[in-house]
Amino acid sequence: MKVLVLNSGSSSQKSALFEIDRRSCGEAPEPLWQAKIEWSGPAPELVVNAASGGTIRDRANIVDRRGVIEHMLETLWAGKTRVLGSASEIDVVAHRVVHGGPHLTDPIEITPAVKSTLAHAGAFAPLHSRSELEGIELVDRLLPRVPQVAVFDTGFHRTLPRRAAQYPGPYDWFEEGIRRYGFHGINHQYCAQRAARLLDLRLESLKIVSCHLGNGCSLAAIQGGESVDTTMGFTPLEGLMMGTRSGSIDPGILTYLVRETSMSGEDLDAMLNRQAGLLAISGLSADMRDIESGITKGNTRAQLAFDMFVHHLHKNIAAMASVLGGVDVLTFTAGIGENSAKVRSAACAQLSFMGVKLDADKNSRLRLEGEISSFDSKVRILVIRAQEDWAIAQASLRIIEHSRRGQGKSFFT
Repeated sequence: MKVLVLNSGSSSQKSALFEIDRRSCGEAPEPLWQAKIEWSGPAPELVVNAASGGTIRDRANIVDRRGVIEHMLETLWAGKTRVLGSASEIDVVAHRVVHGGPHLTDPIEITPAVKSTLAHAGAFAPLHSRSELEGIELVDRLLPRVPQVAVFDTGFHRTLPRRAAQYPGPYDWFEEGIRRYGFHGINHQYCAQRAARLLDLRLESLKIVSCHLGNGCSLAAIQGGESVDTTMGFTPLEGLMMGTRSGSIDPGILTYLVRETSMSGEDLDAMLNRQAGLLAISGLSADMRDIESGITKGNTRAQLAFDMFVHHLHKNIAAMASVLGGVDVLTFTAGIGENSAKVRSAACAQLSFMGVKLDADKNSRLRLEGEISSFDSKVRILVIRAQEDWAIAQASLRIIEHSRRGQGKSFFT
């Protein structure tokens, strides 16, 4: 079974092709093919890598968004990154959908009715929604007979209890769809499952605080394999300080700015999502690697940005732990979580009252993933490699296989 994953974002387009058989389980294989488009600079940059060794890296001459994505997909079956004889070898196309709105949570096969619902849910995440629908329509045209599946980033958080999901605003907000949805759910769920496997413990018995730390950052409180609280909310803007996002701030600041400076909704959106966070405080970069480099050079604003990031992080880890009534496992994942030993160390240093004890040597030497807690730590601390595309591929194949079995068929014959 060959599953193509499309991960459409507002600033990038990622894609991966996996081959899955009956024996495939939680261990993520290397994809047969990977590609990424960065929508930046004078022209989109396309990077493609095939397991066979073929590589493409160039600035695509095509400026039309759909044209660039189509060109990227064609490298699957043409040129030096070719890994397929033809497009017809693809069995399923899976899409990461950032926001399913109030009605779509579980992975689902895409039908005209589902596309219509996704279009109506576009108001919740307009930039991502537009890109996702473009990708679905493009696959419809290029691969008209191939089933497509939507896997929702909000889906894992569908189990949030009402007390966590409802905002303390007007009561009717909840019924109108204004509620905490949470994001990064695909990776939070994968990390919880992966943690249980690495520790050889039953997921149902664990209280886990999952830290997804990348350009976007969120925490999830996971009990018995289900999300019971999370830091992101109605949008991915709430919660932790992030690369270019502010995270949670006093909403009175926004009403003040509207009243005193006549800022528009679009101005506020741009400021909070693209001109805040690490980038704004450091005046240097949204990338934690640049922040840490700036600190070594004595940059005081870089130090402040780092200190603020860690302050918000350990404060919210403790909050998630309190919701759980204790914590068994603390996981770090995504770009910062996997690669910054300095952030992990600083965050854990403030959590000793919870029984969190980091092994400094393990933390500094770790490569890819593994345990970094000390032998006497009451909380197991893990670094887990993000495998969002693999999780999407697995979820989509389960949906299609279930559908085919209902028709007396199976992909695995």
